[in-house]
Parts: sequence; C-alpha cells; structure tokens
Amino acid sequence: MRNFFSKKDTKMQLEGHEAPVSSQELLNDESAQSDSTNEIETELSIHPDWTLPAEDIYSFQFLNIECSPLLPNQLSIAGIKIEEREDEVGGLDATVFIRHSINKSIELKETTLVLIDHQGQVIGRKQLNLKEVGNLPPNSSRPWVITFTQEELSIVEKPENGWKIAFQLKPSQRKHSLDLDEKWQKTLPDKDIADLKSLVDRLERPKVTEVNLLGLKAAKRDSGDIQLIILIRNGSEKTVNLEKVPLVLEDADGDVLAKAAFTPKDLKVKANTSKPWVFIFPKSMLKKETYSLDKWKVYMPQKQS
Repeated sequence: MRNFFSKKDTKMQLEGHEAPVSSQELLNDESAQSDSTNEIETELSIHPDWTLPAEDIYSFQFLNIECSPLLPNQLSIAGIKIEEREDEVGGLDATVFIRHSINKSIELKETTLVLIDHQGQVIGRKQLNLKEVGNLPPNSSRPWVITFTQEELSIVEKPENGWKIAFQLKPSQRKHSLDLDEKWQKTLPDKDIADLKSLVDRLERPKVTEVNLLGLKAAKRDSGDIQLIILIRNGSEKTVNLEKVPLVLEDADGDVLAKAAFTPKDLKVKANTSKPWVFIFPKSMLKKETYSLDKWKVYMPQKQS
C-alpha cells in the first residue's frame, strides 16, 4: 500500500468541499427517513485490506475530525487532496473520505460522480462501481482514491482548492426543491416559506430540459404599477442564469395587458429547483386602463422562427 502523505504535507487541511445528498434519494431506501436534525460526527473506518503506516492513519484521523458533521441519513464525499497522475493513463487522483450518517452498515453500488471546481462548474464525470469500497460501518468515514482519467476530464491541470466530488443523482432520484433567495429567506415569515415548499412538493416536476414559469400572485400597487410574483421552475441539471426575462401578462379577458423584457440582477436558479421572483410592470407599459386581475396569465413569448 502506498503512503498517502509525505513530509511535504505540512498544512494537513482538506482541499475539497462537500455536497451531501439524502440516502433516501441515492439508495432508494424508504427506511432511511428521519425528522431529527441532530448532527452526526462520522467515525474513521479503514478498509480491511489496507495496510497503512501509523503516520497515515494519524493524518486520516486528524482530517476526519476536520470534516463537518452530517445530518441523519446523508451520504457525502469530502475532498482531501487531488494530484496529477504521472503514468500513461494521465488524469487526476482524488483522495477523499466517503462518508455516511446512516445508523446501519451500507454497501454502495454503481453510481456516477462529478468533479466540480471552486466556481461550481463540472470539470469531470465518472461512472464507477463503489462496491469495492466495501461494507461501510454505521456513521462512518472511509478514505478512498477516485481516479479521473484524462478522457473523463475537461481540464488538464488539477483544480484549485475548493473543488468537490459529488454524487450525480438521476432526475428520477432527485427531489425538486425550493431555491429561496437569501433576502427572501430573511424577510419571509416561516409560514410563507413552509407554504412555498409545500407548493413545490405538490407540483409535477418540470421536464429535465425545461425552464418554465408559474404565476403565484398579481396585484395592482397604489402607483398603478402591477407587481407579479412568479415561480421560475428549472428542471435541468445545470444552474440557469437568467440575464433577460421577456414576459407577457394577460388579464381576465385574455387580452395582452403588458409586455416587457426584464433584466434582473443575479437571477440564478439552481439545478432542479424552483425560485420565486418579483417582476413589476410600470403603469406606463399597460395597454389598458380598465382591467381585471381576478384571472390572469403570464408567460414567456414564443421565439419567432
């Protein structure tokens, strides 16, 4: 067995970040459910076939303590360090902890992992069978090496610190969730946030290739402007950055009441999430003086072919 740490590794800190996922989503384990929010510290578990020098075991113990605790029934990969391979295969070797907070032993199977840089961009993708990692004891953290060949990468050199390796869930596995802007998180009452989460859970999830709109509320302001609250639903596997949002508003008669192309600041909707946003049509843009918003409709205009 090779030595994992050399005398050059003096800082002893985790280079990578983590992206925990629900064990229920990844393993399809209906029994892995818990309402508890108690954080769980994972315990170091060395593969029984690994024979390591005492110095490496000590280093792994130290780094494992540095890992953030997990919530119950989560799986995660904590990045320890990443190195360029010097053999004919090329690519990168990532030393990681494969961690879980399930109160029973588990064995992982075939899965897809993605390597993500510090800016959140996917720079590598690998399909592999994690069965060789072995039986993972309850609430444990096992060191492992994941190799990304050059064919599995979109970069040549190793990424900067802050990279992470994450489980890529299939669309059918991943729960569509609410993506709430930080300002909304701070100002909305807890009941309103709970209602939004409940709504997102009840709605049919958008298609994988789809970004669509759902109008939540339309109100006429004292100034005569119309304020819309719209739920932007991103079914894709990538974060969507909406720099320009063209909208058409129809009133209760089905007439076009207003059209506008909005340029919101920092409107990013994370992969497989829905985000509420406010859009305001100024009174000067309205095409009718008398209208009803008892029923209304908002949509993006179809692109002209």
